[in-house]
Amino acid sequence: MGFKTDAIHAGQEPDPTTGAVTIPIYQTSTYVQEGIGKHKGFEYARTQNPTRMALERNMAVLERAVAGYAFASGMAATTSITHLLLKQGDHAICGENVYGGTFRLFDKIVKHYGVEFTYVNTSNLSDVERAVRPNTRMVFIETPTNPLMAIADIQAISDIAHRGKCRVVVDNTFMSPYFQRPLELGADIVVHSTTKYLNGHSDSVGGVVVLKHKEDAERLQFIQNAAGAILSPFDSWLVLRGIKTLPVRMEAHNANGMAIAKYLAGRKEVQKIYYPGLPNHPGHDLAKKQMTGFGGMISFDLGSREHAGKFLETVKLCSLGESLGGVETLISHPATMTHASVPAEERARMGITDGLVRISVGIEDVEDLIADLDRAFGK
Repeated sequence: MGFKTDAIHAGQEPDPTTGAVTIPIYQTSTYVQEGIGKHKGFEYARTQNPTRMALERNMAVLERAVAGYAFASGMAATTSITHLLLKQGDHAICGENVYGGTFRLFDKIVKHYGVEFTYVNTSNLSDVERAVRPNTRMVFIETPTNPLMAIADIQAISDIAHRGKCRVVVDNTFMSPYFQRPLELGADIVVHSTTKYLNGHSDSVGGVVVLKHKEDAERLQFIQNAAGAILSPFDSWLVLRGIKTLPVRMEAHNANGMAIAKYLAGRKEVQKIYYPGLPNHPGHDLAKKQMTGFGGMISFDLGSREHAGKFLETVKLCSLGESLGGVETLISHPATMTHASVPAEERARMGITDGLVRISVGIEDVEDLIADLDRAFGK
């Protein structure tokens, strides 16, 4: 089936009891069993829930995976991946420019269990190759990265990692499976914050992991049940509802994102712009190769915290807030919001300056968004 058809139908057969076209919210904690060891495939809601399973099956189809598992947040999903792949004495490679919460998890929690991390520029393949050790078990990348929108070559990194016993994990939150499918490019595992584009309406928090290998899927299913950080039935239903319109929303985000990027590129106040859809972006050609769209995420540097502060205080239609991927436009200050957990010297080295602004372009009328940005630049 085509992607749009799968987004609406995969894992979501009409309800067998009533014929309802939308899967019900199975808001139950347990299930009646007919006898000892005899049940209808459902025993306890932490272990199985029909609404959550529908979402997991839907995501597995969309990402071309063998299975998927939904969690209470994107960070819960990433934490479960570390349980799956890493143990004491292992080494992992991580992109140096990832979401601040990912860095915080790895640097403040996971490393204290005897796992060593090396942070590299994953846009530079030689840096990745030099970082690989005999005990490297995971390469974790974002592409595009958050917030500098750098592009990593998923196929090439996978080729490097697979020379040893190493899995490649890609955070695909910014692109969604509509614009990028890392498993088809050689990656082993994909993680999403469903809070963002998959849900698309800023009314749910969650995460999902999809996997290429059956043995990984079986182990992660055990971890999901044992650790218990599951996505609720209602949140699962909300994400399923959001995915039905994912293709049309992503096309709208993409069109508005390109228009806003071109507008920002023409403003003298903008010292630097990060958007892979622009031809002068260093990863533009690679982005065109492994993505089918450029999305709605843009970062731009206004030169100082003072300039960024005035700008962010002046916009009205663009809402100042954390998160991204909703139908509404959100704008943020990475240095004090999404990446505040990254040491200041590291932020400065990477280019996450105090003047950097990140915008998640929504699907409003783009003329209204540009007018709002115009007013802010005017101040």
